[in-house]
Amino acid sequence: MKKKIAILGSTGSIGTQALQVIAEHPDLFEARVLTAGHNADLLIQQAKQFVPQCVVIADESKYSYVSEALADTDVQVYAGADALCQVVELPSVDMVLTALVGFSGLRPTIAAIKAHKPIALANKETLVVAGELVTRLALESHVPILPVDSEHSAIFQSLMGERAEVEKIILTASGGPFRTFTLEQLADVTPMQALKHPNWDMGAKITIDSASMMNKGFEVIEAKWLFGVEPHKIQVVVHPQSVIHSAVQFADGAVKAQLGVPDMRVPIQLALSYPDRLGSSFPRLDWFAMGNLTFERPDQERFRCLAMAYEALRLGGNMPCVLNAANEVVNLAFRKERCSFLQMGEIIERTMQMVPFKADNTLEDYLACDKESRRVAESFLK
Repeated sequence: MKKKIAILGSTGSIGTQALQVIAEHPDLFEARVLTAGHNADLLIQQAKQFVPQCVVIADESKYSYVSEALADTDVQVYAGADALCQVVELPSVDMVLTALVGFSGLRPTIAAIKAHKPIALANKETLVVAGELVTRLALESHVPILPVDSEHSAIFQSLMGERAEVEKIILTASGGPFRTFTLEQLADVTPMQALKHPNWDMGAKITIDSASMMNKGFEVIEAKWLFGVEPHKIQVVVHPQSVIHSAVQFADGAVKAQLGVPDMRVPIQLALSYPDRLGSSFPRLDWFAMGNLTFERPDQERFRCLAMAYEALRLGGNMPCVLNAANEVVNLAFRKERCSFLQMGEIIERTMQMVPFKADNTLEDYLACDKESRRVAESFLK
């Protein structure tokens, strides 16, 4: 039987590549639900090609436009943030791929977990913001969370079949476009420069996060919750070639790593097909063309966002939620040239100092903390 997939964020980078995986294996997968934030035209195009049971456009002002475009199909059309939480509960959905950007992925992911749907997780902010809550709910609901991020998929693959104690997780980072820049040079970088990632083709928000290394900081927090390791056992290693996607070091000193070309379809497909590993037509690693592989220590003075992520993880409680909210504010502000590249880390740090710490948090607490943290971060922009 086909596995019926709900793709939250089907018009984004991960969502469009997930649909390529589904198109490559039409006998195994079916796109049952597709959702988009604002990109109505691409959502309509996808709906006509894959004919899902329903689509959701989060931007309610575009509901009529999408509905009219799909009026001659059997596709049901919904709109709004609440609809995202409702469609993941459909009995016809077998798995939910959460590929939304930022905080918006938290509520629908929790709704899917409570509905006992396996999660293919590409929205790292879900575990950054509420890792303790989300992992507890997943355990109580007996729901697997399968990582889609290339780094966490690499760790997951390195742990397959292993029972040995994990001594260290090695989380690789490309270093982004500014890996070799001095602080003086970083002071003057532009959004256009930051959006030119050397290895990966991603959306604007995550590309800026990669340039600031906040993306890697988020992945450190995510690794803690996905794999149950303490922060001091998670080491970030800058690996500019992005061939080794991450590795695990075991108690006997042995290291297992997962290598491959920078192609997100590989971890997406594995998450959808697990525990099977399917064939594909995706590009293969050419051992004779990849050249030298190099490794460097990350500089947390130049890339303060990575340091702030480690600090938020050390503090725990609502601090990772504060970190994420402030980052979403400054990330957008930098793209709109309302703050400089280096000011992003400064504003995040000041926001973490201003918002009160809270150790134990419900979903409502996280929602309130997110709102307050955004307000504080915005005040520093003014």
